Amino acid sequence: MYLILTDYEASGLQVKMFSLFPTEFFGEKKYFSLISVNITNTLTGVAFLIGCLLVGFSKEKYEDEFIAKIRLSSLLWAVLLNYILLLLAFIFVYGTSFLSVMIYNMYTVLLIFIIRFHYLLYKNSKLATDEK
Repeated sequence: MYLILTDYEASGLQVKMFSLFPTEFFGEKKYFSLISVNITNTLTGVAFLIGCLLVGFSKEKYEDEFIAKIRLSSLLWAVLLNYILLLLAFIFVYGTSFLSVMIYNMYTVLLIFIIRFHYLLYKNSKLATDEK
């Protein structure tokens, strides 16, 4: 990844980045070139994804078969719910709003998985303390 800091603007951090595909709809198409872009959204997205991956797939203090079962069922549940939401978006969302839905859709599998997994862990820990 080639990165040259050029300028900090009020709207974000402008840098020259290596691009595989052109970003211009009209005009000259430059494949495999350096382009000047606002990298704020890219850094935010990368940080969010890395954080979610670390939270979602970090080992628990007591990792056993039950935790593995909860992890697998949460992942299955998250993928199923994500694609149900995506199907609804295909049916009911059109135009440029659909692009926003697709951007958010990249993160929903991890978010749903993390929420469901930690909810089930919390719920089962409450059941275990009630039984004692």
